[in-house]
Amino acid sequence: MGHDRDNGDNISTKLTFFLVGAGIGAVLALLFAPKSGEELRNDIADATRKGIDRSRDAAQQLGAKATEYYDTGRAKVGEYYDSAKETAEEYYEATRERATELYDTATAKAGEVVTKTRDAATRQAGSISAAVEAGKKAYVEEKRKTELSGRTEAAPTYKPEKTM
Repeated sequence: MGHDRDNGDNISTKLTFFLVGAGIGAVLALLFAPKSGEELRNDIADATRKGIDRSRDAAQQLGAKATEYYDTGRAKVGEYYDSAKETAEEYYEATRERATELYDTATAKAGEVVTKTRDAATRQAGSISAAVEAGKKAYVEEKRKTELSGRTEAAPTYKPEKTM
């Protein structure tokens, strides 16, 4: 777009120089022409009107060109905005989908870990329960042995006869 602006500056500069040169040339032509004062004044007035008309036409053309550049630039900015907005929406949607996938995966993995932990705890609880039961049985057995051993010490010391 900078290149177009440079061309616009060159065109306006060239047009300005052209109009100034044309005006100077017209004035010089009138001054050196063999005419009476009234004819010369009329010719200068005509040349001035023509110069003003040309300047007005050039200004209108430059205004139209500037409007065209403005409209083109505005349209391109609108296109760039729409394109950027669409791209941002696509990235947002892709990111949202990926985040949802990651969340679902993490939730599933966490569920698996919970299930495995629960199963391991249940197995360990079963082992611990079995160990506690074994401990209770051993305690009861030892207690019974101790009680029996205490009874034998209190029992008579004679040996019963053996019968054959």
